[in-house]
Amino acid sequence: MADESHQPSSQWSSTSTEEKAPTYNLSLVRIRKALEKRGVPREIGDVILKSWRESTQRHACNKEGQTAPRSGFFHNFQPREIVVRKWDKVTEDMTSDGVTAADMERFSTNMQELDRFLGPYPYENYKKWVSMTSHISNTVLEHVLPDNGLVRSVTQFESKASTSQSRKRDREQQSMETDSTPSSSSDAVSTEDSETKFLPHMTVIPGTSIRYSNITKRRYPSGATPAEVTRYSMDSSFLLETILSEQYSDTSLGVLGEIQFAFICFLIGQNYDSFEQWKKLVHVLCTSEEALCVHTELFLQLVTVLHFQIRDIPEDFFVDIVSQNNFLTSTLQEFFSNLQSNPVDGNLKRKGLKFCDHLTEKFKWDFMAEPEDYAPVVVETE
Repeated sequence: MADESHQPSSQWSSTSTEEKAPTYNLSLVRIRKALEKRGVPREIGDVILKSWRESTQRHACNKEGQTAPRSGFFHNFQPREIVVRKWDKVTEDMTSDGVTAADMERFSTNMQELDRFLGPYPYENYKKWVSMTSHISNTVLEHVLPDNGLVRSVTQFESKASTSQSRKRDREQQSMETDSTPSSSSDAVSTEDSETKFLPHMTVIPGTSIRYSNITKRRYPSGATPAEVTRYSMDSSFLLETILSEQYSDTSLGVLGEIQFAFICFLIGQNYDSFEQWKKLVHVLCTSEEALCVHTELFLQLVTVLHFQIRDIPEDFFVDIVSQNNFLTSTLQEFFSNLQSNPVDGNLKRKGLKFCDHLTEKFKWDFMAEPEDYAPVVVETE
């Protein structure tokens, strides 16, 4: 539960106790809830109220200490707001079901009594959390959160309802299709494909998917000239403008909120789809050359966002384990090159190149080397 006012007050994230306590991450802080604790307090002031975003992530543990897939939620607290979640032993998750108006009233009138049940919040992590959620507004949360409000580390599937009769009909139909397949083409049907026919038909449960912005494969406008097709195939500015106009027409900075949301969902929630979305959006922004001169504030804030995201991440975090290529170095290399070769705002150029120097010094990343894609190709001739 949580409480905020314009005067310094206490804030908690809390659930009811259980025999085997789950593990929680609250604003990047890992918490193992003891039996006698019911929440985590924090003292906050008026300035914090304007920018506070809270993410609570948890995963259930069995008696052997093995953990279930992670799940969590975001909440933007309002002044004097109280949020209560109860632990459901059946679903092994926190829920607001069963929380009555009488429960809310009891919590509201017994704040001081609850203090002795609350564990301390480590203040040293608060600034880090604020810096990593500075653009996650209510509008962004409404845009990206699943309909059920929960972010899970694994995709939630459901199988098609069936009966013995329907499964029998499906097997007979599949058998007929196999018999009707010409012998000349039967070899093309792999064993794996044949076995797939007998697997249950799984679909994503409606309302459980994160609603990230759609990044289309079409990078240039309809009716584009050959020159425009070539330009926008290398410059992502048209694609960026499409995302901004369709998803964040009110403020272009909203796309940074989605980048922060995706990064946190992967970092804390272990949601891999979020990492892929983060990489796609960062790549679109860093390779938008034409937009550098149009959206100065957006790119100024992008540098700040990436600075705080990269600050505490291991050097090999962005390295592809298959290709061994570092996604971030190749992407930022294009960004820094575009800053130097275009008449961009002076503050943006200074901030971007200072960020480049910082990364070079910290990680020893080389942004001056020519990308392999641009290197000459040697062709041997007879």
